[in-house]
Amino acid sequence: MAGRARSGRARVADGDRRRDDASAYGPPDLWQAEGVDVSALGNDLSRVLYTPEEVQDRIGELAAQVDRDYEGKDVLLVGVLNGAVMIMADLSRALSIHCRMDWMAISSYGSGTKSSGVVRILKDLSTDIAGMHVLVVEDIVDTGLTLSYLISNLRSRNPASLEVLTAFRKPEALKMPVEVRYVGFDIPSEFVVGYGLDYDQRYRNLTGVATLAPHVYS
Repeated sequence: MAGRARSGRARVADGDRRRDDASAYGPPDLWQAEGVDVSALGNDLSRVLYTPEEVQDRIGELAAQVDRDYEGKDVLLVGVLNGAVMIMADLSRALSIHCRMDWMAISSYGSGTKSSGVVRILKDLSTDIAGMHVLVVEDIVDTGLTLSYLISNLRSRNPASLEVLTAFRKPEALKMPVEVRYVGFDIPSEFVVGYGLDYDQRYRNLTGVATLAPHVYS
């Protein structure tokens, strides 16, 4: 377990943690999932934002904060598929408190780089959350449109409490104000992949986080 939790905003303001060149930071397998063909990436990645070690340290800090805030409570983690798989797995294993887990799948993206703004529930919860302490776990909050819809939907089901934890947030991209209690990292308004973040369903299993080279999506 990492040390005492720090706020997401304070943790991510340290801009010098970002690297200028993804290829210059150590061997490629440093932040690839084991078994992935390293050569398949080529020059897809432009700039390393956070290494696997930095990501895991921050998840440990968030888990310590969640432990403290939910001590003595029965908490349900609601992961938003598919991107939240990574942080749900790591966060739940880092927690000291007992927790339950359930999943939702919500669509607001096409196969490009921009949110469509149209939200659909593709998979709903199997749990009745009335009277439960619910913590929504997201991979990223960018425009806030999807999350705003999700929070409204879940709040109508009468949970005892409802909070949001996200691995990443793009403050500059926000269009709909949403309250996020736990933030892993604030990231630039660029196309970022790794640790659950994808482009056209690729790159999710990178264990670090980097910006995607423009030639990939242009």
